[in-house]
Amino acid sequence: MTETMVIAVLKDAIQTALLLSGPILLIGILVGLFISILQATTQIQEQTLTFVPKLIAVALVGLITAPWMIHVMNNFTNRIFELIANLVQ
Repeated sequence: MTETMVIAVLKDAIQTALLLSGPILLIGILVGLFISILQATTQIQEQTLTFVPKLIAVALVGLITAPWMIHVMNNFTNRIFELIANLVQ
């Protein structure tokens, strides 16, 4: 395995990880920002108020995007196994 192949595999792995984590992180940030603005305008300074809406939003996004995430992970795994099979031959 050459250095170029290793870099390509690592690049693909990082891209896949970012692609998979992006929707969940984005929703978590947006819900947190919305709750922060709501707390600032109403002057409610409850620290635990942000956790429940974030948890629900992240869980919903995880459930909605689960089939797509599985498809992306399956494609990545197939590419890795094909690469391994080609190295052996």
